[in-house]
Amino acid sequence: MSQRIYVPTTLSGLAAYAAAGEVPATEERFVAPDETEEGEYAALVAAGAAAAELLDGSGRRIVVVAEVADPDGPVPLRDVVAVHADPEEGAHPDDDLAWFATQEIPQLLDGSAFG
Repeated sequence: MSQRIYVPTTLSGLAAYAAAGEVPATEERFVAPDETEEGEYAALVAAGAAAAELLDGSGRRIVVVAEVADPDGPVPLRDVVAVHADPEEGAHPDDDLAWFATQEIPQLLDGSAFG
């Protein structure tokens, strides 16, 4: 049985995960309390708030979403199902995050995904 987890980070954190090929087990994560849309949204919002706390001044909140068997273990990038990010730098922490497919991670990292 798998669980959906939400890992708050920044663009530099996402770059480190991409280089390592995994999200380390030591990273903070939020688990959706259930598989309902409301439960998953609550976990995403909590992870987005935690990502805002990681920013040093301006930047973009990033939330990595993965389906994992062990919510406390390392997360191989193959288990990542999506990435959510602020559509613009310096967005308000209450703004919605945009959804990106995993194949768009390189464009997120080089900035071309943001237009």
